[in-house]
Amino acid sequence: MIRIGLTGGIGAGKSTVARELAARGAVIVDGDKIAREVVEPGTPGLAALVEAFGERILSADGTLDRPALAAIAFADDESRATLNAITHPLVGARSQQLIAAAGPEATVVQDIPLLVENHLGPMFHLVLVVWAPAEERVHRLVTQRGMPEADARARIAAQATDEQRRAAADVWLDNSGAPDSIGSDVRSLWAERIAPFGANITAGRPAVDAPPPADPAAASARLVGRLWVALGSDAAQVDVGDLSEAASAVVTPAPGIGAEAVAERLAPAAFYPVGPGVLAGADPAAASRVTVAS
Repeated sequence: MIRIGLTGGIGAGKSTVARELAARGAVIVDGDKIAREVVEPGTPGLAALVEAFGERILSADGTLDRPALAAIAFADDESRATLNAITHPLVGARSQQLIAAAGPEATVVQDIPLLVENHLGPMFHLVLVVWAPAEERVHRLVTQRGMPEADARARIAAQATDEQRRAAADVWLDNSGAPDSIGSDVRSLWAERIAPFGANITAGRPAVDAPPPADPAAASARLVGRLWVALGSDAAQVDVGDLSEAASAVVTPAPGIGAEAVAERLAPAAFYPVGPGVLAGADPAAASRVTVAS
């Protein structure tokens, strides 16, 4: 299974990208859709929100009044943290159910609006960020969703910056152009990167001929994060390595953990042995190397 994180600011066009990926065969796990599901009438999620924010967040028919909740929850950091503490665990549990049902050879795309804000990038084999300029996003939110302009700007301001998203992105999808251009970009991405990457993972095969990433330093920082998540306490230290030819990291195993155990732990993260104490990633579009310190 290849797991892909899809994110971007509100109004950037994640849904358009998700539809293109679904048309290619991806299983879409939509964080927004699940977030609505877990707060439907009668759910523990809705009860918890009412307890935290009061019955003023309910419509007359007992459903969640989303604009009313947004007006309260996005007003300050404390309220937003309360909202997240209630909904995120519920969304996470339901997401895991859907992922488990997808099958071992699936391409699973998790559409997570706050992936960057919640530092979730290292959980995925690949992170796709959809981008459009802030003013264009405001225009879309006002004209296509009927959102008041002040609310649109507040929602955008509460999310990650472009710089933070760039740091998390393995793939940057510019959705500021003609409506059809993003679809073409996604189809090319699928054929040239996602499908071969997934095939490599299914085969347990490193991408030994992959070209170096465009920004080895940024890619190495993301690599270090993925290795920490994959290894946990089996790693004593993970450092950026030699950046001359690939994204690179050096793993110092915890006491009593050998190179073979490290390799076994890194296989689900799509890193496979290519020599004694050396592993390579399975991404065909961006070379990565992991050295296990002896």
